[in-house]
Amino acid sequence: MDACSDPAIAEVVVMAGAQLGKSEILLNILGYHIEVDPCPILMLQPNLSMCQTFSKDRITSGLLETTPTLRGKVKDPNARDANNTTMHKVFPAGSISLTGANAASGLSSRPIRVCLADEVDRYPASAGAEGDPISLAQRRTTTFWNRKFVMVSTPTNKGSSRIEAAFENTDKREYYVPCADCGHHQTFEWKNVHWEKDKPETACYVCEECGSAWDDAARGRAIRRGEWRATAPFVGKAGFRLSGMCSPWTPLEGAVRDFLEAKKLPETLRVWVNTYLGQTFEIEGDGVEDFEIADHREEYGSHLPEKIVCLTAGVDTQDDRLEVEILGHARDRETFSVAYHTLYGDPASAEVWANLDDLLEQEYETHDGRQLSVISTAVDSGGHHTQAVYSYCKPRIGRRIFAIKGVGGEAKPMVGRASTNNHMKCKLFPIGVDTIKEMVYSHLKIKEEGAGYCHFPANYPDEYFKQLTAEKIVKKYHKGFYKREWVKTRARNEALDCRVYAIAALSIVNVNVNIMAQRSKKASAKGENENEQRPQRRKRYPQRQGGFVNGWR
Repeated sequence: MDACSDPAIAEVVVMAGAQLGKSEILLNILGYHIEVDPCPILMLQPNLSMCQTFSKDRITSGLLETTPTLRGKVKDPNARDANNTTMHKVFPAGSISLTGANAASGLSSRPIRVCLADEVDRYPASAGAEGDPISLAQRRTTTFWNRKFVMVSTPTNKGSSRIEAAFENTDKREYYVPCADCGHHQTFEWKNVHWEKDKPETACYVCEECGSAWDDAARGRAIRRGEWRATAPFVGKAGFRLSGMCSPWTPLEGAVRDFLEAKKLPETLRVWVNTYLGQTFEIEGDGVEDFEIADHREEYGSHLPEKIVCLTAGVDTQDDRLEVEILGHARDRETFSVAYHTLYGDPASAEVWANLDDLLEQEYETHDGRQLSVISTAVDSGGHHTQAVYSYCKPRIGRRIFAIKGVGGEAKPMVGRASTNNHMKCKLFPIGVDTIKEMVYSHLKIKEEGAGYCHFPANYPDEYFKQLTAEKIVKKYHKGFYKREWVKTRARNEALDCRVYAIAALSIVNVNVNIMAQRSKKASAKGENENEQRPQRRKRYPQRQGGFVNGWR
């Protein structure tokens, strides 16, 4: 905040973990300019919905109503004043405008002296067709000699993170804390957190210089005596990087527990690295070799493995056929491919959809005697048979058969909010295909059975694995930032698409597989105990008139 009010600093960049005060800094800057130094201000959020939420919950309720000196400076948006709305607020000699990074119209026309950009790693690559939203916002500050541009965000992937790229162009200030025993100043590094195996409660921080162990109290004292130090020359831009280890709200024991849980899967580890350490996550490799995945083939036997707790299906629509994968889900996102089918026929006719109905109604038995059926199905509506997909899915919504449409781009949610904006009013779910593909490929690289591991039946041909690994990630330089894109390495990739859709089908119904697995385990154990304790029944005889009741003696 000192840097934000320093006239020698034109740009401030904060790259930090989650819940470390980034949004609070922005609110304090707003309060300062409303009370002390009024001017036109632009608040930039990833999208318009987040703007409305931030305006109502954080600015109006959290700042203006609870800060005595600011009360009455900005009129209530419910006062029917055109100058004061949720997205635009006027105060004496200044104003606050809020807009989404995806809204090009909000990034033009008005001159702005102070621009506050929140969570920039969630911004789209372009604001409509206008270009990079950060560049558009920066242009609006050029007419002010005392302009200020503030960017804050939790980082994402290495090489494509906006906040990382911006931080690298600053003086890169790190927070140094002193050791109480030797006085050595150091930055917090996760490698210096030590604990006994399977005992997170023993976690402590070890000084990199003298080896003394800090508990949470000693760590807190070191944080209070810490200081910011620049690690690069100052060029008018101040950059700050902060780890969750500087947070007084998260004890090391809790951080270690979160880490041990997160490291089971690449996608959960990435979230932990981004949100706790405040660092970008580097994804290993850009593809997977099909011959490596083919080694995952195994004999299931006459019944499905008992680890499986539920089944979903993914359907890829082609011009002359439907490709279908039945996917079994176990705890910690371990998966078993149960079956892969190619249903030949014209999707414009009813026959191939009837065959799909028969396939989805099949039941499968596990080794422990449970009967499983497909609980959710995602059918691709892209291509030339959108109408046929809608006609099939709409009347089957009660059977959890959903029409989906793939949406490309980084950081998209696995499943977006459904819409019925089509002439058939069929519920259509947008699917973040790049996000799911990234998860699939990270799981395919897992070598040991357990969390995230992918199992395949022994009878799957080599062609299936070639299709499953038919894409790779390439990096392209776009509008000043690296952009990661998925590209095909061969013509056919239906197996990958079906796998993506089957995972999306599970996300649509929002089933917690771990809880289902736990319940199934308890039910199985209870059944075994009851069988052991239950007294043996007497011999059963046929029912006859004047004889026994219901055939029991």
